[in-house]
Amino acid sequence: MSNKTSETTARPPRKPGSQIIVDTLIEQGADVLFGYLGGVVLPLFDKLYDAPIRFIIPRHEQGGCHMADAYARATGKVGVVIATSGPGATNLTTGLANAMMDSVPIVAITGQVRTELIGNDAFQEADTTGITRPVTKHNEIVKDPSLLAQTIREAFYIASTGRPGPVLVDIPVDMQTAEIEVMAPAPIKLPGYRIREQGHARQISAAAQAINDAQRPVLYVGGGVIAANASQELRTVAKKANVPVTMTLMGLGCLDQNDPLSLDMLGMHGTAYANYAVQECDLLIAVGSRFDDRVTGKLKTFAPHARIIHIDVDPASISKNVRVDIPVVGSAKYILTELEKELVHRDRSEWFQRINDWKKRHPLRYDTKADTIKPQYIIEEIYRQTHGDATIVTGVGQHQMWAAQFYKYKRPRQFITSGGLGTMGFGLPAAIGAQIARPGELVIDIDGDSSFNMTMNELCTAVQYELPIKVCLINNNFMGMVRQWQHLFYGQRYSCSSLQNPDFAKVAEAFGAVGFTVKDKADVPGAVEKMLAENRPCVVDFHVDPEENVWPMVAAGKSLHEMDGLDIFEMA
Repeated sequence: MSNKTSETTARPPRKPGSQIIVDTLIEQGADVLFGYLGGVVLPLFDKLYDAPIRFIIPRHEQGGCHMADAYARATGKVGVVIATSGPGATNLTTGLANAMMDSVPIVAITGQVRTELIGNDAFQEADTTGITRPVTKHNEIVKDPSLLAQTIREAFYIASTGRPGPVLVDIPVDMQTAEIEVMAPAPIKLPGYRIREQGHARQISAAAQAINDAQRPVLYVGGGVIAANASQELRTVAKKANVPVTMTLMGLGCLDQNDPLSLDMLGMHGTAYANYAVQECDLLIAVGSRFDDRVTGKLKTFAPHARIIHIDVDPASISKNVRVDIPVVGSAKYILTELEKELVHRDRSEWFQRINDWKKRHPLRYDTKADTIKPQYIIEEIYRQTHGDATIVTGVGQHQMWAAQFYKYKRPRQFITSGGLGTMGFGLPAAIGAQIARPGELVIDIDGDSSFNMTMNELCTAVQYELPIKVCLINNNFMGMVRQWQHLFYGQRYSCSSLQNPDFAKVAEAFGAVGFTVKDKADVPGAVEKMLAENRPCVVDFHVDPEENVWPMVAAGKSLHEMDGLDIFEMA
């Protein structure tokens, strides 16, 4: 009898790569996915059949990417979108670029042809990682099945940390069918990827001292504050230091716009009082904003009297466009918390008196006595009837600016729009993503006719999933912002900016939604009330004054204080 003991070494269980993907998505907290099927992702979709994950199928991959984007903005979680190889993956590029510009955390999973076929022009093959590299924070193709789970974990980590952004993982079909050992999660170690959360204590103190010493400070805050979940810290700092706050398009909702400290939005179509305050301030405190051209106007004359503090988690954004005097790199949430400890309340009554004078002289206004339907009136009526509590989503164009101007936002993640890329067609799919994120809450897409035309096929999606989104079309039968520029700068030569629209109400009904048309100003309040009472997807086609322009406006190349449109209407 042998003295040798036979030992059986237990090997880890094995699963197909497709199941590993699903398990890892669940592990990362993904309970809703958006995406479209195709040949090389069928193994993955087969495993999703039994998964405890809600799957939303759009009518186009771009729409699915916008849905994942808005879901992420509305929840603060990572949005996930799935597409097949070739055209499925390339259809994601606009949505990925949109998320990249606005710092939205998305993980995109794309299928790819078998590894031995890559580079051979196989059916539905495209160089997905090459195509999407400029429009993603990071992307990677998986060619070793043992790395599949960890690559997805890293994708979620990269997408959601630092300055958030989209990450794409390209997975060949043979990686999905391969049998893989199930391994415990390993610590994430990414050489060269370091997130500075805390910021330098000396820089924070220098910023606090500058704020305490300033006579005419302004807080200029952007979407980075919302991304960092730092809105409450921002409000605490503003109130303790007694500093007025102006917000970018992406930052709306950081501070309740009904607060006396609010200057509302600044920039090209911002308020006159915000722009004047920035131009006259002696200290500009930028938090989570990147000094883009729509905010600064002519760079050489931007905030000419001000020292500038810039708080941002992305060191590449510091002094990129505007020279900064006190840079503070780190998480807005952490830095604002530390900053508040060193601030003192200052009496700045003279500064606020000047600002209040500008508010009285130059409020946002329009011709309220006109017989035509003015877009601003519709938005004011929506605000009145919703008590300012709705989640507002927009497309891109004039209607977007009016929605930013005339609906006053109370809380972060209440206003969802395409900022940096300016993506027409964003509104409807984004409303779907926001409604999925917030079931039972009121979601309204304020959209333009041309913007809506681009993605209105997604009404099918809203109907299929019984989503009670409301679509308010500001229908001027033009590409409105293009027409405005042609009116102002191209001698009213309206080249190709007016398109023939369908009967949107009938289109909505054909899709299975509710649709009706409003052409009379007197019918606007009743139409809004009727829309809000609907429990199905609803499209209201408001026929508005086609010649209405967005005011005020800082023309390209002009300084921030050189605004047109301030004196077009007489004060009431």
